Amino acid sequence: MKTRTKIFCGLSAMILAVVLSAHAKQGARRTAADNDSTRTPSVAKENPVVPETSVIDEVIWVVGDEPILKSDVEAARLQAEADGHKFKGNPDCSIPEQLAVQKLFLHQAAIDSLEVSESDISQGIEDQINYWIQLIGSKEKLEEYRKQSVSEMRQAMHDDFKNNRLITMMKDKLVADVKVSPADVRRYFNALPADSIPLVPTVVEVEIITQNPKVRQDEINRIKDQLREYTDRVTKGETTFATLARLYSEDPGSARQGGELGFTGRGTLDPAFAAAAFNLTDPKKISKIVETEFGYHIIQLIDKRGDKVNVRHILLKPRISQEEITNAEARLDSIAADIRSGKFTFEEGATFISDDKDTKNNHGLMAYTDQENRSLTSRFRMRDLPTEVARQVESMKVGDISQPFSMVNNRGKTVCAIVKLKSRVEAHKATITEDFQVMRNVVLAKEKEKKLHNWVVNKIKQTYVRMNDRYKGCDFEYQGWVK
Repeated sequence: MKTRTKIFCGLSAMILAVVLSAHAKQGARRTAADNDSTRTPSVAKENPVVPETSVIDEVIWVVGDEPILKSDVEAARLQAEADGHKFKGNPDCSIPEQLAVQKLFLHQAAIDSLEVSESDISQGIEDQINYWIQLIGSKEKLEEYRKQSVSEMRQAMHDDFKNNRLITMMKDKLVADVKVSPADVRRYFNALPADSIPLVPTVVEVEIITQNPKVRQDEINRIKDQLREYTDRVTKGETTFATLARLYSEDPGSARQGGELGFTGRGTLDPAFAAAAFNLTDPKKISKIVETEFGYHIIQLIDKRGDKVNVRHILLKPRISQEEITNAEARLDSIAADIRSGKFTFEEGATFISDDKDTKNNHGLMAYTDQENRSLTSRFRMRDLPTEVARQVESMKVGDISQPFSMVNNRGKTVCAIVKLKSRVEAHKATITEDFQVMRNVVLAKEKEKKLHNWVVNKIKQTYVRMNDRYKGCDFEYQGWVK
């Protein structure tokens, strides 16, 4: 309700496998010893050396009190290869080192009491899944490709997304005071060989008008009947609200918690949801059905503290038919024709006709948060545009208006849209006069990288590290692992 990443296997199951393997080996040694005690020393046999290839799993590094398993390295290798990542140096050395560095950042994040809220984790996972859906074309194609349901993807991604977010937060904290001056930028740029001057990618500005496909009344009735049934089952004592939320709620973040949102202020909730939640007074009663931009909800009060409330909810999202998508695209086709004929401008259409709440107050101009600079900008690199928008913009000229198309927005809803290309700056070699900000970001990134590198080297000196002997001859990026 509150408003992408490398996946590594979890440790718990693997650690259990290692412990069981160790117990099995100890038992085998005791049995062998008992058998050998009945023999003469001349016929006793030494325990054979187990080939490495026959080991199912093992702890290969320990960083602090955190183990790194052989299976972790293999999982990271497979994921990186799937993502097209090229390794620096020997992957057998670089991958466990990368995992070890992550352990250092996570350890420091725990010391500094950094936390990630469940709502942030949920939103981040949803953004990643929606990006995949846009990339591959549909939810069904994504599930077929990954051989997992979307629900299974969410569960598998949770812990790793949380850890990656903590690592990012820790890095941001460590480099928060790094600054560069204009003189630093000029010195760096002047010292660069001509063939090393960075290429500035194509940058575009895009305006958008969206129409939400209408939901059929019989679909709305189906959703409401289902929510009423849930309310009746809880009221009659047949089951609990939390159980039904875990089983059926389509809000992935809270469903894991039995629908619980945690103590939340009114301003972070959808207005209609907030009004219903803050009006609840009896934890034994369930709210009437509430409609928000996310779908339809029922809500149960847990507790109130001052200006914050803790509730559970169940969210169900209506399904959109292809007929309604076609109708919405037809409406947009008519709007585009009126704009081309001069009846009104694209910007006026975006302001008064568009259903897109994020852009209609800005005349339809799309914007996003640049993660590198932590700033809101309307200047998109093509890779940062939603996939379906980028496909339209790729072949457009400045001032062109696209044909209607459908896409999944950042809230996971199917919408139909037309876009106008407002501006385009083609890819070019950076110049200090026209691309100062780009050059500043390059220099700033290098200074931050240097500080993080030095922090890791120093942290290694203060941290217990043990590794299998076969890794001690590796050419590591960071010095000090071998002690």
